[in-house]
Amino acid sequence: MATVAFHTLGCKLNFSETSAMSRKMQAQGYVRVEFDEVSDVYVINTCSVTEEANKKCRQMIKRCIRLNPQAYIIVTGCYAQLEAQQVADIEGVDLVLGSNEKTDILEHIDPNHEKVEQTVIHVGAILKDKVFKPSFSSGDRTRTFLKVQDGCDYFCTYCTIPLARGASRSASLEDTLQEAQRAAHLGAKEIILTGVNIGDFGHRNGETFLQLVEGLERIEGVERYRISSIEPNLLTEEVLQHVAQSKKFMPHFHIPLQSGCDEVLKLMHRRYDTAFFKNKVERVIELIPNAFIGIDVIVGTNGETEEYFQKTVQFLEEIPYAFLHVFTYSERPNTMALKIKPVVEMGERHKRNEVLQRLSHKRHEEFLRRFIGEEMNVLVESGNHDGYMYGFTENYIKVCVPYDEALDNTIIKVKLTEDNLVDLNK
Repeated sequence: MATVAFHTLGCKLNFSETSAMSRKMQAQGYVRVEFDEVSDVYVINTCSVTEEANKKCRQMIKRCIRLNPQAYIIVTGCYAQLEAQQVADIEGVDLVLGSNEKTDILEHIDPNHEKVEQTVIHVGAILKDKVFKPSFSSGDRTRTFLKVQDGCDYFCTYCTIPLARGASRSASLEDTLQEAQRAAHLGAKEIILTGVNIGDFGHRNGETFLQLVEGLERIEGVERYRISSIEPNLLTEEVLQHVAQSKKFMPHFHIPLQSGCDEVLKLMHRRYDTAFFKNKVERVIELIPNAFIGIDVIVGTNGETEEYFQKTVQFLEEIPYAFLHVFTYSERPNTMALKIKPVVEMGERHKRNEVLQRLSHKRHEEFLRRFIGEEMNVLVESGNHDGYMYGFTENYIKVCVPYDEALDNTIIKVKLTEDNLVDLNK
């Protein structure tokens, strides 16, 4: 039996797709092994959100070759879709699959896994693609990532996702709920809804994200749902009201801001301004006071002057949230942002990142301190980490507890203390 190892870079959506590929290959007789083991086949599912992500892909390929020089190496995902020839030129790569082709991976693999002199490329055009192929992660995480949507129609000036993943699309409500039911049957206690722009769910067939949320609520077996990154303009009052009264949807929101400066938001072609965003997060806290709000911010984008960056800092000091996901801008080929001036020097980009990282650390500490002494429900994840296990409260506070295998994938009551809280910034 041939062995296969997977490595996933990037977003939760990639994790769900990697898991789907793994299930297909294991159903055909492949034996999955850990990525740091010697394997006959390696599959690297890539991200291309930054040049650093591309670099990590190249590092992973070299790592595979060190483990087994004769291994059959497959590279797929966004980097493969956007830069197929660049990936194919990396010594050791045997097969390059685009974003759509990854879902049919078995159709493209050489059954003998023989190394090739000329890398085989199967990367189709994707920009106008309307086909949605559902997936969910299983077997490798307590929390299951359910892909409910793919692609994006927004074309923000800094972003290559529409080029890498195509137009916004999703399955029907009925099919999506059936996929969630399958995940529940495999033992999923917590499902995280993933996609590129999940609030856009169902728009092509007259269905809505709210209908999806309401339908998922009725599935038996799943105790928790989390809404992953959702655009502020698509996080509707109706969805907020539902989460506020739900026993299954967790008080946890990940809302991309990208910049706290209206001038930069316009340069980015974002679909809201800072006043709208401020009203949205304040409304979340009004309805759900204990909610965890994570915010995406990009620093150093073309056109972000020092004055504009300081506006972002000031804005972030004025609004409620628990954590910042800070990204340093990286030029992406074929994006409109390349035409915007001025260009921020790379050293300055990193300095701005550090400023916001310090702000994130401060806010997260303040958020954690609010709950010290409270007893909260924690879903414990598998794994022994130096005698401890990790888990998350309903509002996404990471907690450590002494290792006990019997606690794996169970929800327990934990009194929060300074000693068992884990800072997400670390």
